[in-house]
Parts: sequence; C-alpha cells; structure tokens
Amino acid sequence: MWWGWLIPTVIVGALAALGVYDLVQRRHSVLRNYPVVGHLRFLLESVRPELQQYFIERNVDGRPFDRDVRSLIYERAKGTAAELSYGTERDIDRAGYEYLVHSTAPVEPPPHPFRVSVGGPDCAAPYAMSLLNISSMSFGALSGNALRALNNGARRGEFAHDTGEGGLTPYHLGGADVIWEIGSGYFGTRTDEGHFDPDQFADKAATEQIKAISIKLSQGAKPGIGGVLPAAKVSAEIARYRGVPEGQKCVSPAGHSEFSTPRELVGFIARLRELSGGKPIGFKLCVGSRVDVLAICKAMRAESIAPDFIVVDGAEGGTAAAPLEYEDHVGLPLTDGLMTVHNALVGTGLRDIIRIGASGKVATGNDIVKRLIQGADYTNAARPMMMAVGCIQSQRCHTNHCPVGVATQDRRRARALDVDDKSDRAFRYHQATVDEAMRLMASLGVRDPAELGPHLLRKRVSATEQRSYAEIYEWLTPGQLLDDPPESWIDDWTRADPDSFAPSAGN
Repeated sequence: MWWGWLIPTVIVGALAALGVYDLVQRRHSVLRNYPVVGHLRFLLESVRPELQQYFIERNVDGRPFDRDVRSLIYERAKGTAAELSYGTERDIDRAGYEYLVHSTAPVEPPPHPFRVSVGGPDCAAPYAMSLLNISSMSFGALSGNALRALNNGARRGEFAHDTGEGGLTPYHLGGADVIWEIGSGYFGTRTDEGHFDPDQFADKAATEQIKAISIKLSQGAKPGIGGVLPAAKVSAEIARYRGVPEGQKCVSPAGHSEFSTPRELVGFIARLRELSGGKPIGFKLCVGSRVDVLAICKAMRAESIAPDFIVVDGAEGGTAAAPLEYEDHVGLPLTDGLMTVHNALVGTGLRDIIRIGASGKVATGNDIVKRLIQGADYTNAARPMMMAVGCIQSQRCHTNHCPVGVATQDRRRARALDVDDKSDRAFRYHQATVDEAMRLMASLGVRDPAELGPHLLRKRVSATEQRSYAEIYEWLTPGQLLDDPPESWIDDWTRADPDSFAPSAGN
C-alpha cells in the first residue's frame, strides 16, 4: 500500500520545495506573494498569443496579418479554392475603408502576366520584373531550407528573389533570378575592416543569376539603425558568406561608409553599375523626410546619374527583428512613402527612367493593384512568401525558435521544412496572386498597368462621404518642381540639399 502514498508524497514535497523557493527568490514579486500558484500567470502569458490567434480573434482582427489574409495565402499556396461566401465581414462604412472602382464594361485579362522593364538609359542589361517578387530576407534571418524553397519557387514562377543584406549564398543561387542587396555592412563584398570591396563585388556581380543590385539605405521594420545577428547565430557557414568572424556578434552600421551625401550616393550607384557590367542598380529605403527624397532627386539631376529602380519600404514592414520603438514609431507607412517618391520623381522629370518597387504588407491581388495605383511599377513581399512556405505568424522570428523551420538557424527545426513541397507552394501562391491582380485590373477596365490612375482607388473619409485618391491627394505633373513648385512643396524643395542629408529646421 505504500506505493499508493509515494506519488502524492513526491508531488506534495515538490510543490512545498517550489513554494519555499518562491518565497526566498527575489526576481519575481508575484511569486513571493503567491508562491506556487503564481506560476500560472507565467504559463498563461506564454500561451497567450496562441489562445488569442486560435480562439479569440475574429477573421478580420489579427495583426499584422488577419486570419482572412493568412488563410488566403495558405489556400493559394496549397492550390485549393481561396474563395469565401455570405459576404464580407469587414466594416465597409468605417472611415479609412478603401475600395477599387470596377468598370461597367470590364475587359478580358491578358493571356500572360505583365512584366516591368527595369533599366534606365545607362543600363546595359535591363531586367523584366514580375509584378510580385520575393522581398529581401537574408540567410541568418531565414533558414537555408526556407531560402531554397523560396528560390526554387521563384525559378519555376520566373519572379525575382532578393537576397537581403546578409550576403549572396548558395541558398539564393538555385536557379532563380536574384536581386543582390548590399547593406551598410557590405556582407559578402567587404574588406577585413568592413568597407566595400570592389574586386569581390565585380567578381560576384558577374554571376549570371544576379539580374540587379539593390543598395539598402533603410528598411521599414527599423529605419535608421542597422541589423544585429547575435554571436550564437554566427556559425562558420554564415561567417563565411558574410565575411565576418565566426562566433562574434555581427552588426550592420546604421549608415554606409562609402557615401554620406546624396551626391555621393548617386556616385556610388554609377560605380556599381560600371563594376557590374551595366546591370540595373537601385536602392531601397523607408521614407522619413520628403526633404531627403528631394535632395537625392536634385543630386541625380546635378550629376546626370539616376538609379534604375527605387524600392520603397513601408513602416509596416517587419521580417527583421527590431526594437518596439522603431517598429511602432519610426518611418512613413508605405502609402505615404510610395506617393512621396513617385511625386518627387514626377516633379523632377525623372519618373520615366526610374522604376519604383513597393514593399510592405503586399499579400493579395488587390494589394498589388493598390500599390500600382499609388505610384509603384511592381511589388515585393516578404512575410506572405514566408507564409507560403509554412510560416504561421508565431512572431518568434527573433528567438531562433521558429516552430516551422522558416526563421531559424536551428538545424533540427529547419529540417521540418520540406523543400520540394514548400517550393511548390511558393510557386502556386505567386502565380495565383498575380493572376488575381490581373483579373482585378481587367475588372477595372484596364488592359495595361499604365492605364491605372488614382481615380480608380477610393477611400471613405467619413460616415457619409467617400473620395478618390485623385481628389484626396496632390499629384504633381512632369517637371513641375523644376518650373513652378506648388506651394505645399516649396519649403521642402528649397531646403533639399544635394550635398547633405543633415536635417534642417522643420525637416
């Protein structure tokens, strides 16, 4: 009979020991006041995100992507029907609700998706860009298996795969068209001191799969600071590809060492174009100040040098780990940043030779069409592409504990991601989403993206009024800033300096 008492005795003894420990420890006041039962608080807190996501939130409530959007991505990636019934659950009467203006005489979608030619007058090797591409995500942030799946999907779907700033790796070179991103750390093309190495760059830029090079000025998740890869994640493999010491914290500086002014930036663009043999060169930024954008435009005109493309990242972007203050309170949302860059280029007479990419919560066909209306030529997606290969929005990307093997360097976790299956999903998600964007444009009566205009996107501004983007926002005409700047732009245009990014009064 003593066996019947052993288990309860052990349990009571363990709880008593835990209670004594809780009373004497000094880290948690809750446990000192509520020994043993206080642990329930930490347990419930640890599973709160899962309880919220699976049992509490409605289909249109989740953030940063609601359940309807996540389900749409998953279903398209799996090749199943991504349709709903019984009407929308969204509040279409609330202020801020946006909708596309369909035509009474819709047209037939074209037989093949549109592609955008990226490459200005100084580019020797223009690239035909898909309307939707994989946004910048580095090896280190994502697992090798996740990158292989994305790259294989991009190869099959003939869309571009951005490397992120973590360097060019074999995981990016599986056959897809590659956009090589170069950040302030110059990973993969740096000297021992951390400066840009032109010889390494020229050698790698000659790789056939590299179709364009992007200079990262800033990113939506944390504009104004560089990235940090903890020492524990800097394996021998990552160290080799990035050109940094193994086992040491890998830090990207906040700014570039190769340039510090708008004029020096455009000079660096010209240098990369020459070293790459004339491939398209551009830059990515999260817009903070209209003055900075205009200063770059002034430098382009002064030096007669222009990038082939500019990728505008929105403050709602978020694959990178970032401090809460930066995620929530720094940088312009994509809508504002995109229209700022588009209007600045139009107003300075540069829009015809520079393509604009939009990056920041682009997940569905209507997202693509909306961004094209706001001024983009093509779009990039990061988190939706992660979801296509298995991401469940657990929001643990920065912990190395991704439960599905996407955003981790833990080999055991990454092994769970089947590359062949997820490659198919990335391919199907892209194909279905672009097809839906094409169908939406046809429903608007548009045969070519060039026919899209701000009158085709409307926003509810009050309970009784809705207006088009053409009415709500100011749209500049070609060369207007050079000839007769509108009053709302005069101050920013006057303060924009091609020789300085330094903030001025009122910036």
